[in-house]
Amino acid sequence: MAVALITGGTSGIGAAFARALAARGFDLVLVARDEQRLAAEAARYRAGGRRVETLSADLSVRADVARVAARLADSADPVVLLVNNAGFSVGARLLDADTAPHDRAMEVMIRAVLVLSGAAARAMRTRGRGDIINVSSTAGFITMGAYSAIKAWVTTYTESLAVELHGSAVRVLALCPGWVHTEFHVRGGVSVSGIPRALWVDADTLVADALRDLTRGRVISVPTLRYKALIFLARHGPRAGIRSVSRRISGGRER
Repeated sequence: MAVALITGGTSGIGAAFARALAARGFDLVLVARDEQRLAAEAARYRAGGRRVETLSADLSVRADVARVAARLADSADPVVLLVNNAGFSVGARLLDADTAPHDRAMEVMIRAVLVLSGAAARAMRTRGRGDIINVSSTAGFITMGAYSAIKAWVTTYTESLAVELHGSAVRVLALCPGWVHTEFHVRGGVSVSGIPRALWVDADTLVADALRDLTRGRVISVPTLRYKALIFLARHGPRAGIRSVSRRISGGRER
């Protein structure tokens, strides 16, 4: 049976991926920090007939990342789909003297993505097949602090990985969602009161679109026509305009 490994697999977009993949017949390896939540999610999927393995791991801890990478490299029970979803909002400013929040964010959303994607890609290329989805963000196309910079890296890294894997049967996708109905914003303390209803996306719809884009061979997936249009403007419009819009969004959040 095909096995999918999902980081941050017990909440938000990660949980939506777990639901979708279990419904498609995948067995699951769920990676998260909360052992109690891992156990509850695993029990639910096992009750539905799926085989579920759990890995309690904090991806800001390099030894934990190494354990997950070792699971991805295991040829005895191969992972055929990796979803790098673990992440969080970064509230610290770039001018803050304390860089600890930035350090942790880069460990989880840059270094862990680099290590886990690399481990998965090497194993998948050797076996002759496999898929990697890195959850990025539309924030990577604008200029709103550390989170934007990190997600810009994730998108570019995924495209670069696709270049290195060209000619193999390993597919990679950068999923770039906008505002998604999950607990992400609440947990990160991000105000969403001023976000128009039209910009919100359902997590299950987002995942369905991402999996469809993966099968079509796309490397970047931006959900919904609304966001496709907005990101087209962000990618091709004047950078001064993007910075101006980013300042307005950031100012609205602060108020």
